[in-house]
Amino acid sequence: MHEMAMADSILKSVIENAKNNDAIKVLDVVVEFGQLALLNPEQVKFMLDVLSEDTIAEGANFVIESIPIEIKCGECDYLGTVDGENLDHYAPIIQCPKCDTRHIEVLNGKDVIVKKITIDKDPVNDKNIENDKIDCYKDKIKKDDD
Repeated sequence: MHEMAMADSILKSVIENAKNNDAIKVLDVVVEFGQLALLNPEQVKFMLDVLSEDTIAEGANFVIESIPIEIKCGECDYLGTVDGENLDHYAPIIQCPKCDTRHIEVLNGKDVIVKKITIDKDPVNDKNIENDKIDCYKDKIKKDDD
């Protein structure tokens, strides 16, 4: 179950970056999943909620957004997106939507990225901050097989 490992990596990155920015609480986290990451967003979100218990991220709003698959075709030079919604989870096969060849280069859609973390800071200990809620990080999470 690679969703558990991915949720754990995401949460570790969120907590580390929140603490590096003197957070007392993580409020919101936006994570982008490439369609070729082949992760179940609902499972990852559930695991993030469970794993974040008893951490500064407990109760955070985890939002998962999809990154479409972008390709360049080696046959017809098509450059654009491909529908990745119905890919086989175990053996995804990508074809050019224009000429149906498999001779393509994947340009985007494989990554998992922590796009935005909104934190709450203690205004008493941070005199340089005007607002006690800030956005602190964008991080690419690597899958074990990358």
